Amino acid sequence: MSPNRLVAMTGPVLFIGDSVTDCGRRDDSPDFLGDGYVRIIGESLPDRRVINVGISGNRAIDLRDRWHIDVVEQKPDILTVYVGINDTWRRYDENDPTSAATFEANYRACLADVGGASTLILVEPFVLPVNEEQEHWHEDLDEKRAVVARLAAEFGAGFVPLQTQLAAAAEDHGAAALAADGVHPTELGHRMIADAWLAVAES
Repeated sequence: MSPNRLVAMTGPVLFIGDSVTDCGRRDDSPDFLGDGYVRIIGESLPDRRVINVGISGNRAIDLRDRWHIDVVEQKPDILTVYVGINDTWRRYDENDPTSAATFEANYRACLADVGGASTLILVEPFVLPVNEEQEHWHEDLDEKRAVVARLAAEFGAGFVPLQTQLAAAAEDHGAAALAADGVHPTELGHRMIADAWLAVAES
């Protein structure tokens, strides 16, 4: 999609996901975009209606449960889905794992109806380990990253390879400079996510 097409489309640009998308958006009146990458993108598209329906803590099954109201009924032109890290994290902090197969089934159920969106963008979940425990998360997360990449190809969606891009940036800046706890982006991390999204949306 060219930059001119991104600006010219008239329907909503909608983002759904977890805390990385949420970023306090429900307390962020009047536009409810939060203070993360969605706001940065929204400010770069001043003539577009940008909607943030991220909810902290959500996994793919949670998106599935609220999908019709938060996505289908909004009838977005551009729909971005960014979920997966909590499907991994809950395995390690609450002993509540989500298998790659279950993650894919829930994600696929969401994509079965995208509310008429003409452009679909899937964002790869990431972790930038800042402690020894997180070094092991990739044994779980990498399977879910593969699911997102595979679904993007199957559904003809744009794909944001966030793990690859942020891991490369972390070599220069350090992981904590991009995500202090390895998961939630800093201001710099959010800027990089926004830039990565725009690069895909404008391609």
